This record gives sequence, structure tokens and C-alpha cells, in this order.
Amino acid sequence: MKIKDILVRYGISTLGLVIIAFGVAVSIKSNLGISPPSCPPTILNLRWTGISVGTFTWIMHLLFILLQVALLRKDFKLSYLMQIPAAFVFGYLCDAFIWMLDAIGAPATDYGIQILLSLAAVVIAAVGIKIEVLGRGWILAGDMTTAVLSTVTRKPFSTMKVIFDVVLVAITAAFAWFAFGLLTGNGFTNVIREGTLIQALLTGLCMKVTDPWMDRLFGPLVPKHE
Repeated sequence: MKIKDILVRYGISTLGLVIIAFGVAVSIKSNLGISPPSCPPTILNLRWTGISVGTFTWIMHLLFILLQVALLRKDFKLSYLMQIPAAFVFGYLCDAFIWMLDAIGAPATDYGIQILLSLAAVVIAAVGIKIEVLGRGWILAGDMTTAVLSTVTRKPFSTMKVIFDVVLVAITAAFAWFAFGLLTGNGFTNVIREGTLIQALLTGLCMKVTDPWMDRLFGPLVPKHE
């Protein structure tokens, strides 16, 4: 593949990561619960505030990659190691947007605004995920781990995605209860609430609407040959 084609692919995928990271920051700003993949890093940040959400995010992604290695063993491909730089890029993009929105103002408290921000996070995530996939460059470790678990257990990806998300939320709730005596967060920031359910259920549905638009906008830009 030509260098130009590689740069285009990774440029498009990076744009996808930027948009997804912005969606994570918007969901945190809503203070109505965030998407399952971002729940563990956020609750850990509430306990150990000196370590950023982004840092906890890439640490979690590295653990996901180790899980893939344990499950796949000799079938783990060298190309899968590209998840490592993707983890760092995505983690610090999350930090950048979280800090930016924190500078604008405090988390939302009006319920109507919280719902709107949660719905906005759904749309942003749907668009970002599609662009990331279209680029066929970076891939986030959470998505790859779900795919690996799907292959190993012989369960459909959609089924394994639900199971994976439920496990992440359950781990987050257990830690929140241990650390703060609450299931939702630390009493000020809500990590698990109805916004978590909104984002878990509606992102896939939203993609059915936004995917055709992203195909038309970015599809022609993606090199067709490998």
C-alpha cells in the first residue's frame, strides 16, 4: 500500500478517535452517567484524582490487550499491537476534551440539559465509531477484545458486546460501592445512571441513521485497495 493511502486511512481513523473522545467528555459533562467502556476509568479517577481519566483509559486498554494475548495465544497477530498507540492517543484525547469542557463550566445539573447532553454523546459516539471503522487504521482495544471474546465463545458480536458492557458497568458499580458507599459514583459525579443506559442502548440504533451519511462523506476518501 502506498504511503499516501496509509496516511489517509490513519488520518480518517484518528478523526474518528477524536470524535469518540469528545463524546466521552460530553457524557461526563452531562453528569447523568457515561457509556460502559468509559465507566471504569472514570470511577478510578474519582478515587485517585491525581491520575487522569485518560491515563486510566489507556491502562485499561493495555489490560484488554493482555487479555487478548491470553485468549488468542499463537493466533494473536502482530498487527494487533497497533492497539497500543491507539490506546495512548485515545486516552490523552479524552483528557484534552475533559479539561476543555471543565474550563467552560461545571457538570450539568438541570435534568433537561443532562438528557440533551447524553443524547448528544450518543450521536457523537455513533459518528466517531463509524469514521474510525471506515478508516481501517486504529482500532480501540475494547472493540477488539469484544471481537476476540465473540470468536472464542462462539457468540454473536452483538451478544458479546452487551455482556462485555454489563461486566464493565458491574465492576464499576462494585468499585463505587467499595470506595464511596454508592453504586452510581462519588455523590457528586454520576458515572452510572440513566445516561449509561441511554448510551448503551441508543448508540447502535443511532448508527443506523448516521452510518449512511458517514459513508457518503468519508467512504470515497478511503483507499479501496490493501
